[in-house]
Amino acid sequence: MPRLRIACYNVAWFARLFDRDNRLLADDGWSSLPGITRRRQAEAIAEVLRTVDADCYAIVEAPNTGHRQSTVMALESFARHFVLRQRAALLGFENPTHQEIALLFDPDRIAAEHAPVGVRITAAAAIARAAPAPVPRFDGFFAADIDGDGRPEAYEFSKPPLEAAVTDLAGGLAFRLIAVHLKSKAPNIAGSAEALRRRGIENRVKQLAQATWLRARIDEHLAAGEEVIALGDFNDGPGIDMLERVSGRSSVEFVAGPEGARGALAAGPGLRPGLRPGHGAAAGGLATARFSDGAGERHLDALIDFVMLTPGLAGTTRPRWRIWNPFVPDDRRIGARLRAALRDASDHFPVSVDLTVPVG
Repeated sequence: MPRLRIACYNVAWFARLFDRDNRLLADDGWSSLPGITRRRQAEAIAEVLRTVDADCYAIVEAPNTGHRQSTVMALESFARHFVLRQRAALLGFENPTHQEIALLFDPDRIAAEHAPVGVRITAAAAIARAAPAPVPRFDGFFAADIDGDGRPEAYEFSKPPLEAAVTDLAGGLAFRLIAVHLKSKAPNIAGSAEALRRRGIENRVKQLAQATWLRARIDEHLAAGEEVIALGDFNDGPGIDMLERVSGRSSVEFVAGPEGARGALAAGPGLRPGLRPGHGAAAGGLATARFSDGAGERHLDALIDFVMLTPGLAGTTRPRWRIWNPFVPDDRRIGARLRAALRDASDHFPVSVDLTVPVG
C-alpha cells in the first residue's frame, strides 16, 4: 500500500528571499535570520524540503502575495530553481501580514484545490446571528462569547486558514486539509507588567476564538462524512504558558477535542493530556521550534506546530508522526547535512505524518 507524507513547515522570513517581482534572492546579502545569508537560507530550505520528502507541505509564512508579488509564482520558481518534485503551489485567502499560508506539493502524487466552506459575513451579521451554524467562511467574522461575559463578540483571522480539497492520486484517498497560523499570544508591545499581562490575555481570548471557529468547521466536515487534516503553527500547545489557567486548556486542545470523545483528533506524541509547563516541550525531542533572544544567548524550545487527523483518517491509515528537530542529538535519522540545513532554514522544524493509504 502506498505511503502518503503530509507535513507542515513554518519557514521564517521566507518572503524576504524574493524581490518585488518574485525573483529568488539567493545571494550573499543577509537574510532576516541572524548570521545567515539569503543564499545559505534558500539552499537550506531546499535541502529540508527535498530530504523530508513530503508529498504535500503546508507552508506557513510563505512568500507574499500583493500588488506585484505572487505566492504561487515565488514558490513554483523556488521549486524549479532547486529541482524539487514538490513543484505545484496553492494559495488560499490573501492576508495583509506578508505571511501567507500555502501548499507546496507534488502534482504527480496529489491533486489539490482551494475549497473554502461557508459564507463570508460581517462582524455585525456574525453577532446578530441566532445560531452558530452554519459556520462562517474564514475570511469573514465569527461571533462567540469567549471571555464569559454573556455577550458574544466578533473575531477574525489576521491569517485566514487555507482550506483545500485533496486527493491522493496513487490510492484515491480524499480528505479536507486546513492549514493554519493562529493568533500569537505574545503581547508584542512595550509597557508595564500589568499592560503586558492584559494584552496577553486579550491575545489568548482572540486565539481561543480562532480555535473555536476552526473546531466548528472540523465538526461540520465530520457531520458531512468528510475526513480532515488540520495542521500548521498553532502558536500554542499544552502547558505553554501560565495564562492557560484562564481557559483551563490550550487552544490546541480546543481544536483537538477531549481525548476519547467522539470526533477527537489524533495529533501524535506531541499532544498529550496533562502536559504542563516544564514538561514535554523539550523532552524527547517534542519541540517544534526554537527561539532565541536578541543576543542569541538564551533559547526557548516550544511545541506549537501540529498535524492533526480526524478519527476515521487516523483509524484507517496507521499514521506515523515525526518532528524533524535538529537539536535532538541522539536522533540518528537526521544526518549532519540535514541537521545543518534545519538550523539554517528556520526557527521552526517540519512536522510530518506518514499515512498508509488503503487501495481500492
